[in-house]
Formats: sequence, C-alpha cells, structure tokens
Amino acid sequence: MPPHPKNWLRVTPVGLYCEPGGFFIDPLRAVERAIVTHAHSDHARPGHGAVLASPATLALMRTRLGGEAGRAQQPLGWGERLRVGDVELWLEPAGHVLGSAQVAMAYRGSRAVVSGDYKRRPDPTCAGFVPVPCDVFVTEATFALPVFRHPPPEVEIARLLASVALFPERAHLVGCYSLGKCQRLAALLRMVGWDRPIWLHGAHAALCATYAALGVDLGDLRPATGADKTDLAGAIVLAPPSAAADRWARRLPEPVVCAASGWMRVRQRARQGGVELPLVISDHADWDELNATLDEVGAPEVWVTHGREEALIHAAGKRGIAGHALRLLGYGDETEAA
Repeated sequence: MPPHPKNWLRVTPVGLYCEPGGFFIDPLRAVERAIVTHAHSDHARPGHGAVLASPATLALMRTRLGGEAGRAQQPLGWGERLRVGDVELWLEPAGHVLGSAQVAMAYRGSRAVVSGDYKRRPDPTCAGFVPVPCDVFVTEATFALPVFRHPPPEVEIARLLASVALFPERAHLVGCYSLGKCQRLAALLRMVGWDRPIWLHGAHAALCATYAALGVDLGDLRPATGADKTDLAGAIVLAPPSAAADRWARRLPEPVVCAASGWMRVRQRARQGGVELPLVISDHADWDELNATLDEVGAPEVWVTHGREEALIHAAGKRGIAGHALRLLGYGDETEAA
C-alpha cells in the first residue's frame, strides 16, 4: 500500500518538509534546500543555500532579493520531471502571479500537491492554474468565506475608467501590490483599450521591468515621480497602497484614492484606508473557486496552510473530503497582495 503523504510530508516550525526528498517548500527562514512556489516575500525568503523554482520566479527573486535569492538556483519548467532523493517532483502553474507554481510530488505511489497561493481567473500576465489529481491537496484559504465572491475583473476596470471619465481633471491613484497586482492591472487596462501612459510609483518600476524582460508587454509605463502635474490630470497612477497617505501623493492633482484587492469586498476595510473607489480585483481564489478546485483535483484529503481554514474544511467535509488545518504561521503576511 502506498504511504500516506502524512508519513513523508510534515509540518515543522520552518514550514513543510519533504523527508524523502530532503527539501522544504516555501520555508519561513533560510534553509539548505528550498522549493519556492512564487516570489512574494512571505513565500520567497532570503538566504537559502539551493533554490528550485520556475524560471520566472527565480528572476523575480533576483530582482527583489539580489544576492540573497539563493546561492544555487535551479529553474524547472512546467511539467518537467525531476528526481530529488526518492521523490519525483514537477511544477504546474498556479495562476497567482508570473511564475507562480504548484509543487507536485510523487513518492512510492502516493501523490501530494502543494498549491502555494493561486487564483482561477484568467490573467494576461501569467499562466493559468492547472488542476493536478492527487491524494492530498495543500491549499491556501485567504478568501475562504462565502462573503468573498469576486466580481469579474473587467467589471472593476470599467468602474475605474468610468470614474476617470467623470473626473478628467483628477489623477486616479490605484493602490496595488508591486508584484503581480500592479502588472495585472496594467495588462487589464491595455486589454480594454487604455492606450495612454500608465504612471508608476518608483516602488513598482523594477518588477515591471522584470516582467517586460520576461516577455510581458505592459505598454507605455512612465515614472510618476518628477512628472509634470498637468500630465497627471486624468491619468492612472499605480502605487503601493500606503502611497496615498504619503507626502509623495501631493504631486498628484486632486487624486481619487483607489485600491485593488480582494479585501475591498469588506466596506469597512475600504473606509478605514480612506479609499474612495474600492476595486475588488484579487490574485487569490474566492470561496466558490476554492471549493471548485477541491472538487477538480479529486483529493480525498485537503490540508489548509493559512487563511479561513475552518469554513473551507467544514464545506469540504460536507462533500466527503477530509480536511486538516496546518496553521502555518508567517504566510499571508502580504495582505496588500490579495
């Protein structure tokens, strides 16, 4: 009988550890051998000895971490099989951000898949999620409550452009995370025909340049710092969510403060952040998508790493799927990225 994944994939204070492979997945501190699902800093920590990840994730880690992105770096393409110790592993797209991967592992006839963070909506800047049948599926649960049902992103982009048309003398300052959300917003704007310059806060520039180097065309991007105030009237400016409260924002003409996040579904959160135009655009699966994913992968057991574990485990149990909360601390720290 194949060994249950609980006998070879275990939770440690550092994170998930695959014993027969001798590696950690998204470890919370520097280790000798790490597999990294994606380049957000709550999953891609500095200082590892050897790092295996998708080529795009490694490139983004180098942009973010420089020489701390891993002493040895091994890229692995989608579906490419690799033997590590006694484990066969491969990566499949997670659809979260550029390069984001699920880690699929097979050991003596049993299979486990660690999803990292993922979304199910199409995204012009990254490969879409690929369901992988398995015995244990390790999932996030960031938006695992029935209240979280994301609208189509095209609807939210249309709301943004309607506001731009209504206030042509004002800049629209869109708070968004620098890796993934910024680039996705730019691509969504291009898809609906916005051909004017998109202005960037300096914190977003380097990762946009890395996306471009990896073949993701985001059109005319310009630095907002130093721009003439008249050029920013009627403009869309992408910046970290904290920028609206910073003196940096004074350069913008009467900015309409926007924020793009799944958390914008919670009105109180938008009000507390001083957001005039909340845009519910998320890079995580919503309640329906999380549940649909569990059904698609067909795993009889699901492990939940972080988020709203109880609701998802309860819903899965009603469908005969056993659920366990791993309660891994340290993930989901980048709430702005949601």
